Amino acid sequence: MEYFFSNQYANEEYLFRDLFIWKEEKYRKLQGSYPVIFVSFAGIKGDTYETVREGIIQVIIDLYAKYSFLLEGDFLNRQEKAYFDYINAGMSDAVASMALHRLAMCLKRYYDKKTIILLDEYDTPLQEAYLYGYWDKLASFIRSMFNFTFKTNPYLERGLMTGITRVSKESYNPGPDR
Repeated sequence: MEYFFSNQYANEEYLFRDLFIWKEEKYRKLQGSYPVIFVSFAGIKGDTYETVREGIIQVIIDLYAKYSFLLEGDFLNRQEKAYFDYINAGMSDAVASMALHRLAMCLKRYYDKKTIILLDEYDTPLQEAYLYGYWDKLASFIRSMFNFTFKTNPYLERGLMTGITRVSKESYNPGPDR
């Protein structure tokens, strides 16, 4: 998905030439045409909330480092550029919750096009939280982050979240005490 949509891979159409999607002109026009934020929570595991939160924070820090080119030029205003300084290991939950929303805003400003956000294995840290007993705390943090990132984000063109939890044949019920 990232290689298909991301403008960072605009010249990689050879990857798709033999695929069914490449037969339609309207889809060929989409290849390499969007700013894309790809996030993976695959490696975020831990037996405490603090460990998992630290992993999520590091993913955000790495994303902002990847997009530090946004600080060059006059595409962003002073406040938007200053927000990059808030993205650090000591950032508050509020700043972390808004981080992907704000990054999408900066990309929209830079490219003048809404952003696609791809979140892989969104549920890996949640499974850890359920397993080790800090579900309520992490679920609250993740809920806030997902609300700002996917639900109330005017800079989002499309979002896709993929997970590892099987839900087609199994029920994921944390029970009455969780």
